[in-house]
Amino acid sequence: MDKESVQIGFGKRLRKLREEQNLTQEELAYKAELHFTYIGQAERGLRNLTLHSIAKIAKALRVKGGDLLPF
Repeated sequence: MDKESVQIGFGKRLRKLREEQNLTQEELAYKAELHFTYIGQAERGLRNLTLHSIAKIAKALRVKGGDLLPF
């Protein structure tokens, strides 16, 4: 599994979980204390997120960090 496929898989999973909760990127970003463009880039697989950012997003979505991983 290469870096790009992990980022793209993470992004797809992130978008799915966000949409299931009827949140906009802006709403999720606010809850996670991140910028909305960061969320958008993560969903498109353009960002290699830190563990800290993954933890903040998971907390905002009320899921386990591992639930965001595509594997």
